Amino acid sequence: MTSQPHLRPAERTPSAAHPHRWRVLAVLLVGLLLVVLDTSILNVALKTLAEPAPVGLGATQSELQWSIDSYTLVFAALLFTTGVLADRWGRKRTLLAGLVVFGGCSLWSAHAHSAGELVVARAGLGVGGALVLPATLAIIMAVFPPAERAKAIGVWAGAAGLAVALGPVTGGLLLEHFWWGSVFLINLPIVLIGAAAVLFVVPESRDAGRGGLDPLGVALSVVGLTALVYGVINGGESDDWADPAVWGPMLGGLAVLSLFAVWEHRSRCPALDLSLFTDRRFSAAVTVIGLVFFSLLGATFFLVFYLQSVRGWTPLEAGLLLLPLAVAQLAFAPAATLTAKRIGVRPVCVGGMLLTSLGFLVVATVDEGTEVWVLESVLFLMGVGIACVMPPATSAAMSAVGQSRSGTGAAVSTTFRQVGGALGVAVLGSVLSVAYRSRIEDHLAPLPAAVRDPAEESVAATLTAARELGPRGAAVEAGAVEAFVSAMHLTSLVAVGVTLLGALAALLLLPSRTAAGRTGAEKTIAEEPYTAEV
Repeated sequence: MTSQPHLRPAERTPSAAHPHRWRVLAVLLVGLLLVVLDTSILNVALKTLAEPAPVGLGATQSELQWSIDSYTLVFAALLFTTGVLADRWGRKRTLLAGLVVFGGCSLWSAHAHSAGELVVARAGLGVGGALVLPATLAIIMAVFPPAERAKAIGVWAGAAGLAVALGPVTGGLLLEHFWWGSVFLINLPIVLIGAAAVLFVVPESRDAGRGGLDPLGVALSVVGLTALVYGVINGGESDDWADPAVWGPMLGGLAVLSLFAVWEHRSRCPALDLSLFTDRRFSAAVTVIGLVFFSLLGATFFLVFYLQSVRGWTPLEAGLLLLPLAVAQLAFAPAATLTAKRIGVRPVCVGGMLLTSLGFLVVATVDEGTEVWVLESVLFLMGVGIACVMPPATSAAMSAVGQSRSGTGAAVSTTFRQVGGALGVAVLGSVLSVAYRSRIEDHLAPLPAAVRDPAEESVAATLTAARELGPRGAAVEAGAVEAFVSAMHLTSLVAVGVTLLGALAALLLLPSRTAAGRTGAEKTIAEEPYTAEV
């Protein structure tokens, strides 16, 4: 078996293609499944985690937000460096290291004794995910000849989309029969199978000449983003935005991120190549990507509580009800790409953002009695809107940077997607928390004084406290449902504002046509829809 381990992807010819490249791709999809599945599998377990022990961990609203964001932020911040590390140290080695870290942190997460411990373990999962994802793409580029790469990465992207759809359903199915830690233990057999297959099937490859590491830049980005998100989440929890514990971390985070930008501008081997943003098309495209994921992940966060706490559906039922959101993205992404090639990126992205805005407007009208078909239709509509944004916007970003910098462009695009999602959970979750707290206060009088403060943390906490009162808690339950639905309406309207801002950015800044008239290499990149799922 000839792997030609030291050739750069660009140096391979069709005759140098790995003889078992499709088998290698199948193995790489196992690692991809792990990383992507963990971005969505936890969503349906949030209500369970909010329950007191032994059912859950008694997690507060802010701790639930951090359980999502700790994974996303660490994952996003490390993507640049782990990509370079894989090229220099060896992609197979990096992939194996990522699987080992992911498996160990999955075991840790499953047996976390507190919500805080779970947050830290999830951050460890982010490290593992950041090691796995770039390595899988780089290996594909190394073993496939240029003529087959688009098809191979298209399969990779389709598997990523399928994993997003399967995450909530898998999580719900596990919670139907096991405790909350099972959503992490499911990773262990996948890690074992994947690591064994990588050892025997995947060839080693590297590109030792690619750039250098930027540990200071990575550290600054992690600290800055974490401080900013901490301030936002803390503000939602305390409902006191004048508190130095709220605005201090936010301002400190912005200051550190400014220092990060200065350092990256001067660094010889920057983690984030700021020169990419001198192209208006690239800046606009990644901004639109970040905004649409801001809304998507933030909406998923509060919709899970609506489906389970307000409507009373089980985790499995909630996971199945969320399927239209993912299925629509899978079904309409190819059509959106073709349409953008024919009529231009700008109108398709603007239309997608407006469809997403319309979906959030409808969510702002639903209540505890809304028909299921209405909910499913709204989620499907939002999925179509997101499908109209992601492939064209990503293709616009990639065509702007050209083939020689496609790897860097893809990393930046992925990072903006992850950071946008993390900020969406933080900001929309905080809006939901503040709005709910202000609306539930008047309904908590029947509760004992000692449990009133914990009960106003979230709708799950309120309902738990109310049910402990028996028949006397019925009024509190009704008030909790009313307060949550009202808070969800306000949060949905904030999401409408964000998606409309994205539509405006797309209208003013994105190119009206695709890169059809550019060079052949750029045209190829612009036409490939797979990058939407990276």
